[in-house]
Amino acid sequence: MVKIAIFQMRSGIDPAANAAALVVAVEQAAAGGAAMLFTPEMSGLLDSNRERAGAVVRSEDEDEVLAAVGDAARANNIWVHLGSLALREGGGKLVNRGFVIDAAGDVAARYDKMHLFDVDLPTGESWRESAVYQAGDEAVVVRGTPVGSLGLTICYDLRFPAIFERLGEAGAEVIAVPAAFTVPTGEAHWHVLLRARAIEAGLFVVAAAQSGRHDDGRATFGHSLVVDPWGEVMVDGGEGEQLLFAEIDLERIAEVRSRIPVMKHRRDIPMVSD
Repeated sequence: MVKIAIFQMRSGIDPAANAAALVVAVEQAAAGGAAMLFTPEMSGLLDSNRERAGAVVRSEDEDEVLAAVGDAARANNIWVHLGSLALREGGGKLVNRGFVIDAAGDVAARYDKMHLFDVDLPTGESWRESAVYQAGDEAVVVRGTPVGSLGLTICYDLRFPAIFERLGEAGAEVIAVPAAFTVPTGEAHWHVLLRARAIEAGLFVVAAAQSGRHDDGRATFGHSLVVDPWGEVMVDGGEGEQLLFAEIDLERIAEVRSRIPVMKHRRDIPMVSD
């Protein structure tokens, strides 16, 4: 049994303020007995104003949020899954990159968001992540974390079951889904998709979410979830910024998979078309 913490956050447009909030969350998570803290997508900066955001986005080596969280992890002897940061990389576009930071404060793994959110919603909201971000091209499983083998995804990846299937096949026991879901899509799909992904892969899903009205005017859905391999919701953060705790028993995975051995029954499906 391992205790984890989930920071349901309301990131703003000031990286320094976001870094300070994350450091407090790291300290409180460690004080609460958690071995690992999970934070949302865009923990360091949430700003739809490209010009304003562009003035404060840095490279990985220069990012103050990553440095502050690494220092806090080391000082408090706790692992952190830093859901994602907007970072400059070589070339004209940014990357949306998640990090696993170990208890020594070192980066144990990185993952760049593979699926980019390009949609026009019925509410009139329009998002074109591909105009700003470069998509990643590799799935990542991190071995030896406090929650065993941890698979990494980010937000919109949730709608693509193939990545969860591949992470499960690669031995993931927990899959992280840091997110900044819009309210309309969250109300319609958040719970059902997260429960489905956990059931399909027969593992735990930890989804740290952004929540509330942000400085740039957008609203995010919240409801950070921890879902077990049977699809049961163990934690639901509802709305508002808060720190949540859950206990994960990895033995539950074998128990569920023995009842419905989906992984053993999976087959390649040939396609026939007229």
